[in-house]
Amino acid sequence: MEEKIKQYIRKQKPKEKELLRKARGLILKTIPGSDESLKWGVLSYSGGKIYLAAMKDKIHVGFSIVGLSEKEIENFEGSGKTTRHIKIYSEKDLKEKNIANLIKMVDKKAGIPK
Repeated sequence: MEEKIKQYIRKQKPKEKELLRKARGLILKTIPGSDESLKWGVLSYSGGKIYLAAMKDKIHVGFSIVGLSEKEIENFEGSGKTTRHIKIYSEKDLKEKNIANLIKMVDKKAGIPK
């Protein structure tokens, strides 16, 4: 793990830190060999198609929606034109199977947001 990534995780509050670690592990398990970097001030995966961001009382797992159908986009929250997200407030919100399916879909079908 790159030092910048460690620092990003380390500086978060305990709850968000643990959620980031678990979501990061899920992403890396779901798309083995995915690139991981710090882009736009958040953890970024799959060339920027997926991101993790610590917020005040939750984390966002963000996804590129470029090239996805309207039906597929309905899986996410937000109103962004190129990215949307899901909110994770606690471990019970981290529904691994559902999130893994979204990760696979975006990794396979979505384009990289500009």
